[in-house]
Amino acid sequence: MSRRFLLGGGTGLAGAALLGSAAPATARQTSSAPIRLSLNENPWGPSPTVEPAIRSALGRVNRYVEGEQNDLIAVIAALEGVNPDQIILGEVLAPLGLQLALKGGAASRFVYSAPGYAGFTDAAAAVGGRIVGVPLNDRLENDLPALLAALEDRTEALFLVNPHNPSGTVSDPAALRAYLLEASAKTLVIVDEAYLEYTDDFAGRTAVGLVRDGANLVVFRTLAKVYGLAGLQAGYAVAPAALASELKAKGVGAPHSLDQLTLAASTAALTDQAHVHRVAAETARERDLWHAELDARGWPRTQSRANFVFFRSGRPHAELAAALAAEGIIVGRANPPLTDWTRVTLGLPEENRRAREAVLRLGRAV
Repeated sequence: MSRRFLLGGGTGLAGAALLGSAAPATARQTSSAPIRLSLNENPWGPSPTVEPAIRSALGRVNRYVEGEQNDLIAVIAALEGVNPDQIILGEVLAPLGLQLALKGGAASRFVYSAPGYAGFTDAAAAVGGRIVGVPLNDRLENDLPALLAALEDRTEALFLVNPHNPSGTVSDPAALRAYLLEASAKTLVIVDEAYLEYTDDFAGRTAVGLVRDGANLVVFRTLAKVYGLAGLQAGYAVAPAALASELKAKGVGAPHSLDQLTLAASTAALTDQAHVHRVAAETARERDLWHAELDARGWPRTQSRANFVFFRSGRPHAELAAALAAEGIIVGRANPPLTDWTRVTLGLPEENRRAREAVLRLGRAV
């Protein structure tokens, strides 16, 4: 069963005033501060239940975590419809890449879409894993046939991000499911669904059902995006029980690596799905405004379904980013070889308005 229906309210569009009242005051941007639209953070902030949960947990900061993680694991297992022993707590992509590369040795290969988020592959490369980047297709989506063709006997794992970063594109659900079944029969597949809550069909797009059915597949989620906990480094993976046990035995997600405040904040955030729906709805509205303006100019863009937009402005990214920075607007890093494409995180409405005006003024016809 989807997390969208287990814990929380409806999915109708909520007004900015409602969302703004739920977000902490610290999430608001002052006019003199730089507008940070670079790291795909949630400008609305976390659920209003998070701050009280953190305050309550302050009385436990003198104690090591010793069993408190089980409450959070139980919440996640219920959301995902899996057994608790399949949950690994933490931002585990880098430890997972490290452990798999150490296990596979110097000849192990790791396949991913390039350009793309490299948290997993960079960790694997750091201990000798060989990284194979497969270019995106002409719509800047994961090229599923090419990724499948890149799998060889010594491929230790395939890393797939859906929605993709930096393009924000999603793969067709039926095609992705068929692909994941075929690929996971050849090697371990790690699917990073960091932005999936921002899409139009979370339940139909998530790969957790395949893990539930026994596929050789890991699904990673972070609470740094729609849940608004980027500053706490919270996340988790859903994995086959045997792999989860193996990784935990090597210290991944171990209680001593967790802290009381993050556990409390994560539990509160995950149990307020109504806030998640509001953030996703407001983000979609802001994303549509960006897409409409880019389309009106005829600038090439992706069909992003994440909390950022990705477009070609007619200027090299480095030039446009520097010009925007001079006006106090910070955008995402470059993504070679797409050196004339720019990624802009979606902020609050006024931040987006100012950023759009600057981008459209500083760009030029493509």
